[in-house]
Order: sequence, then structure tokens, then C-alpha cells
Amino acid sequence: MTHDPNCIFCKIVAGQIPSKKVFEDEDLIVFHDIHPWAPVHILIVPKAHIVSHAELTEEHQALAGKMMVLAPRLMKELGVTGGFRTVINTGRDGGQEVMHLHMHVMGGPRPWSKG
Repeated sequence: MTHDPNCIFCKIVAGQIPSKKVFEDEDLIVFHDIHPWAPVHILIVPKAHIVSHAELTEEHQALAGKMMVLAPRLMKELGVTGGFRTVINTGRDGGQEVMHLHMHVMGGPRPWSKG
């Protein structure tokens, strides 16, 4: 499994930085965002250091599918019943701040909604 010693998410995966963990298995770690945009805002992060969504290849299909299937399950477990939003920012121009693939999953009242 690839790892970047300077990556904050790799440090969370390694247990060097604490997180409010929601889920973990051999492939993924899921934790609450430290700057939430919604009442429930989690990050689904592969344990392997993949820089961005643009770097996914056919070899990552199972991992990407696992992330997509896990999102609704965790939202349900966290009490989100009225829907949720998934966002994957890709690259600097796409708003990606941490250069390690991650999926934001946000549920509850939508502060980004206008009206």
C-alpha cells in the first residue's frame, strides 16, 4: 500500500493524527470532517495514497465502488434520512485541498441551499 509521509490523511490512516472515526476496514477509513458544512459531514478516505480522483484506474474499480456503496450505509447509520450530498474535489482547480483522494458525504439541513 502506498503512503506519503507528508500527507495529513496518510498520517490519520497511520494513527499519527487523531480523528473522530466512523468506520474502518482494510481499504478505507471514514471520519468526521473537522470543518463540517452540514450537521453530518464525513470523509471517506482510501488507506492507499491515491492523489486524486483523476488518478483512479481500472485497478481501483472495486475501491471506488466500495466508497460509493459505503456512503448511503453510513449516512443511514448516522441518522440521515432526508438525503445527502457526495462531493469529490479533484485537483487544485477542482477545489481539492488535501492531495489524497477523499469523498465528502454531507447530510442534514443544507446550509449551501438558497432558500
